[in-house]
Amino acid sequence: MKKILDMISAKMAAAFEAAGYDAAFGRVTVSNRPDLCEYQCNGALAAAKQYKCAPIQIAQAVAAKLDAADFSMIDAVMPGFINLKLSDSFLQSYLEAMRTQPDFGVEKEGTGKTVVVDYGGPNVAKPLHIGHLRSAIIGESIKRLFSFFGYNAIGDIHLGDWGLQMGLIISELQERQPDLCYFDESFSGPYSEEAPFTISELEEIYPAASAKKKENEAFAEKAHTATFELQSGRPGYRALWQHIMRLSLADMKKIYNDLDVHFEAWLGESDADPYIPAMVEDFKNRGIAVQSEGAWVIPVAREDDKKEVPPCILVKSDGSAIYATTDLATMVQRMQDFKPDRMFYITDKRQSLHFEQVFRAAKLGGIVPADYTLEHLGFGTMNGKDGKPFKTRDGGVMRLEMLIRDMTDFVRAKVIENKIVDDDQVEATTAKIALAALKYGDLSNQPTKDYVFDMDRFAAFEGNTGPYILYTIIRIKSILAKYGAWENLPIQPAANSYAKDLMLSITKLAPNLETALRTASPNVVCAYIYELAGCVNKFYHETRILGEEDKEKQAGYIALIGLAKNILETCIHLLGFSAPEKM
Repeated sequence: MKKILDMISAKMAAAFEAAGYDAAFGRVTVSNRPDLCEYQCNGALAAAKQYKCAPIQIAQAVAAKLDAADFSMIDAVMPGFINLKLSDSFLQSYLEAMRTQPDFGVEKEGTGKTVVVDYGGPNVAKPLHIGHLRSAIIGESIKRLFSFFGYNAIGDIHLGDWGLQMGLIISELQERQPDLCYFDESFSGPYSEEAPFTISELEEIYPAASAKKKENEAFAEKAHTATFELQSGRPGYRALWQHIMRLSLADMKKIYNDLDVHFEAWLGESDADPYIPAMVEDFKNRGIAVQSEGAWVIPVAREDDKKEVPPCILVKSDGSAIYATTDLATMVQRMQDFKPDRMFYITDKRQSLHFEQVFRAAKLGGIVPADYTLEHLGFGTMNGKDGKPFKTRDGGVMRLEMLIRDMTDFVRAKVIENKIVDDDQVEATTAKIALAALKYGDLSNQPTKDYVFDMDRFAAFEGNTGPYILYTIIRIKSILAKYGAWENLPIQPAANSYAKDLMLSITKLAPNLETALRTASPNVVCAYIYELAGCVNKFYHETRILGEEDKEKQAGYIALIGLAKNILETCIHLLGFSAPEKM
């Protein structure tokens, strides 16, 4: 189904052509003066130069060719604008088509295509902290947008599960419990299915080992050796690694599930590791990788670079691989396993240079074609009210589960104080409102910008917040429940100006979702549903819906707010949260 602006532009282009002018001048835009008109065309101003004619004469000639049945106002005004308002019948038929078509008639550009969205990126054996929040919720929303547009969208968490932190944990554990069978090279198994540590102990072991590495050179060397032996397949170390993975992933999945974030692929650096040797050898043989100070690098700088882009290091001088090597091998794996048409990466914006190097290296090395779409979205930081990165009260990095708990506790107190729901519904309702507050508070900001985390503002039931959007949905659902069966009621012509404003807002769904996808900006979806919710509430306040005596007119009201509800629910799903039953 075409976007309404494209349909109007097509009619305007035909009118230009019928009047004897180039159809290309018929582009229509949403009016920036809604007090004067809904849409406008400025093409006559540009056409005047080509046809050496007064723009107002062109505008008048074109206006005369437009079908009056489509517009309630067609006005050619000085110096050559064509101002338009849609007819009730045109708007009614467009919304009825939206109501009856799957996904409101939004065209599915991704049908038959696959995209891998790389987001999350936590390190195993470390607790998730607030630095993981934005990657998780921005990535989940962008993945859902791709899916909505018809893509086979695969979210890959890309775990950090194969690096030095594993060697550090193994070495620290050996110093604490040297008699464990995992360190006995003569032990032939089988190894216990029970880990020799709990998740709490594991999360204490890593920071202790990391601190020790900085002060103790012998321990650091021991950890490097353990990492190498793990990656080389030493049985005891592999068994420990499996224990670490099992405990860490169970803990991670619980927290991500609380955030309503779900990955289709739980792959990590360890899964890409087998692809590294052949890839490196191939790059060396073809001259893609060259030696530099004992290391193997891929020169990726270009003559038109405005700033220095260093070579992409493939193998360090000590023979070890680094993040770039793993990222390239991961692309090899993804092209083999998923055959994606594009790959999208979501990380902290401080990694922008890294991904520029990796993307260039991937194309130079032929992992992907030269015109392949590799995209990186670098997001900003979440700051406290002091403008600095968000911390706990004692100045430490806050765990993600603690942030979720704090928001939940804050919202629960408001739910209980205001007696929003019955006692037996408090927990379920609180969880949904808290998640909406947290996610919308983040996603309503442009991803690339830093923002201030403000729990009071995010959890407010008024203003541009998640709870306000939920409240609007619940209000509509309450009206619909009182009315009865409504799902098959057809859209009717606008009965008042508030109804028309709501109808016009509904028509903006497709262009806003397309913009959100094109620019990787869930904040566009937030801005759209805030506008739509505002129109719904104005319509509700100014129109007697359930009290309307004209049953046909009432049915039209119900159909309209029902369509708005469905759109709002679809959009909050794209943002990664849902509405409670009552509020």
